[in-house]
Amino acid sequence: MHRILTGPLQVDYLTLKISGLPTYLQGTKIVHLTDFHYDRKRLSEWLLSEAIAITNEVEPDLILLTGDFITDEPDPIYDLVLWLKYLESRAGVYAVLGNHDEQIPGARDKVIDAFARIDIPILLNQVVYPLGSDLALVGLEDYWSGNFKPSGVMESIDDNIPRIVLSHNPDTANVLKKWRVDLQLSGHTHGGQVRLPFVGPLSQFREPIRSLIPWSLRPFVPFMEKSHKIVEHWEWAQGLHQIANNYLYVNRGLGTYFPGRLFCPPEVTVITLKVN
Repeated sequence: MHRILTGPLQVDYLTLKISGLPTYLQGTKIVHLTDFHYDRKRLSEWLLSEAIAITNEVEPDLILLTGDFITDEPDPIYDLVLWLKYLESRAGVYAVLGNHDEQIPGARDKVIDAFARIDIPILLNQVVYPLGSDLALVGLEDYWSGNFKPSGVMESIDDNIPRIVLSHNPDTANVLKKWRVDLQLSGHTHGGQVRLPFVGPLSQFREPIRSLIPWSLRPFVPFMEKSHKIVEHWEWAQGLHQIANNYLYVNRGLGTYFPGRLFCPPEVTVITLKVN
């Protein structure tokens, strides 16, 4: 999508203290990318290239991808992975699926196959320990897929072990609050795409605003007509949030729906872990 509708890429930084994080993981650097929607319309190759270059310049210990790699057709995933194979990190790259990756006919198998070709694991309700046994990485299937089954994997982890959870839809934070989640990484919302300073995404005001917007202009407010079906908690549309004792970070994503972004730039997130 053209720069005038997308805006410049923004790098957001987060430093998070984690209880029980071992000292050898002090300063661990993670890059979070999400919502590519790669189809040669919603994400330009120059922006994708810039996001990959910025990610590699950070020299991360871990790169985490939280889904929606495609939009309406699965085949572009084979072109996207030709870009993603250039991502570089000390302990690898891990991914989970988004709702588009699971719901588009034929997409799930093709996305999994494409990532296997570049040796990036897609975590399907699984836990791995890429940085060592003292920090768990959990990847969950999409909330709407019917495959979202966190109980088994969450209960398999020792309560004393910190954990990072990848879950595409931030609404899952309500379900996951019954378990320890030191950091949940999500996307899905695109930050709302159209945001007003000091107000937030217009989508969260669907009912009061909808009646004030003429029919001819409604297509220019992303998610306005079906905002409640996209996500319930629009107040979590971007940034860091505390839900019960857990932390959720929502990345605004790279891809863009028509008509584009306003005060809501695409995002690369750099996260540094600290011992609490």
